[in-house]
Amino acid sequence: MAKTQLNVRVDEDTARAARERALERGMSVNRYIEELVRQDTGEAGHTFVESAADFMKQYEAVFAEEFGTEPENRREGRH
Repeated sequence: MAKTQLNVRVDEDTARAARERALERGMSVNRYIEELVRQDTGEAGHTFVESAADFMKQYEAVFAEEFGTEPENRREGRH
């Protein structure tokens, strides 16, 4: 994906916080802000939900056995 330059002005405390949080995460300030915007626009949340759904499909039988419930596909008569 092509990158576009975006210039923003923030107060010094916000700039300092952004630099510190990016450093703590081992990433550039640009990457940190890019990830914040993605999270805010739901991209990260959508990816998480998809991953969680895939995980549950893969391990549904294990959870069903552990907690004494039938997997979804068996309850609906889909074997």
